Amino acid sequence: MTEKLTGELLVERMTEKERGIAARVESVLPALRAGAEKADASGEFPLENIALLREAGLFGLIVPEKYGGLGGTLRDLAAAAFALGSACPSTALCFFFHCSTASRGLLGLEAIEAGLFTDEEEAKQVRAFGEKLLTKMGSGRFLANFASEEAKSATSAVLISTEATPVEGGWLLNGTKSFGCSTGVADEYLVQAKIKDSTDLNGLSIFFVSSKAEGVSERAHWDSIGMRATATHGIILKDVFVKTEDAMTVPGAFLKMMQMSRGSYVGNQLAVVCLYLGIANGVFDYTINFLSKLKFQDTGKSIFAESAFHQELVGHMAVDLETGFLWTRRQLELETSETPILPKNKVVEHWRLAKGTVCESAHNVAVNALKACGTSNTGNHGVIARGLRDLAMGLVQAFPAERGRIEAAKSIVTDTMQSGFAVAEKK
Repeated sequence: MTEKLTGELLVERMTEKERGIAARVESVLPALRAGAEKADASGEFPLENIALLREAGLFGLIVPEKYGGLGGTLRDLAAAAFALGSACPSTALCFFFHCSTASRGLLGLEAIEAGLFTDEEEAKQVRAFGEKLLTKMGSGRFLANFASEEAKSATSAVLISTEATPVEGGWLLNGTKSFGCSTGVADEYLVQAKIKDSTDLNGLSIFFVSSKAEGVSERAHWDSIGMRATATHGIILKDVFVKTEDAMTVPGAFLKMMQMSRGSYVGNQLAVVCLYLGIANGVFDYTINFLSKLKFQDTGKSIFAESAFHQELVGHMAVDLETGFLWTRRQLELETSETPILPKNKVVEHWRLAKGTVCESAHNVAVNALKACGTSNTGNHGVIARGLRDLAMGLVQAFPAERGRIEAAKSIVTDTMQSGFAVAEKK
């Protein structure tokens, strides 16, 4: 029997093509794993990993073959994020954000095919931008995706205040992006901004910005608790000029693109959860291996075999890990099944619940690993300590579990209220 690849632990029953892509991912894991400790300690993105991923062709993982990519799907991205997360979580997170930029091209092309763009000139602009994006990725360009800002909204996870002002030959961008992996590292940035004076999402647009463009500067570096080598300190844009051909400013285009997503937002957020699950799986494997070698000094018997305390902790870890696998696989099935299983609003509702459940379960794995492996693993380094810190980031990234549960509950209540049924009050 062929040895199981790391990605196959999450994505079961891979096709031959999927296994080929997973094998490419597997080939870089030893080098990523070897450098993960150093990257975490320094808090600096390991630049050597860029060449590693590029040579393996992974920057084009979910880019169609016609644009130079591997032609992978969300299943391939999920498997890759899981596997990379088990080796070097920081590099895995940067890789995820790079891959997430592909949706800005793929969904636009799908929206054109679906007939959502009736104006030929608008369709032409969306197609040109999408194909340019996918070609960049397929050729091995390393992209960073900048959307998040410090400004918050009561109704949305991301509020865009960065503005794009029309000028001769293009646009001027002004604003601050508070978070986005690979600041100062990526070849190019994909920046979301609103057209100046626009008041709704119809003005939301996308721009290519060179990481070395005049007017682009980095925000102050921050000493994060986990995912330390991701260069997430963000950028400042001050009168940054972007040529017309490097902008996608068709009114309402972003909203039309989002309609093509099977899941929430732009449809690939699931992969970041796979990354955190990969970390937890790595922590679990380390714990089992560590405990299997320990013996009681006075009896010489195996601690793992004799200690009910350790067995209880391992049992909890196994349940939490399996919980993460089940929720993640279900979400992946909902978003990739050839025939849709549930309507989009229900898929999004499931995602709201799944994201928090998986991230909390993954973090619980690391907490119990710390308890089981004792004081010798409490140094601020090593698989468990690093895993505990990295997994803490999953509790807050995108949205915390509490927010997801509240939004899912609101959706359930709304659906119930609109179903046409009610319960009579007792007189």
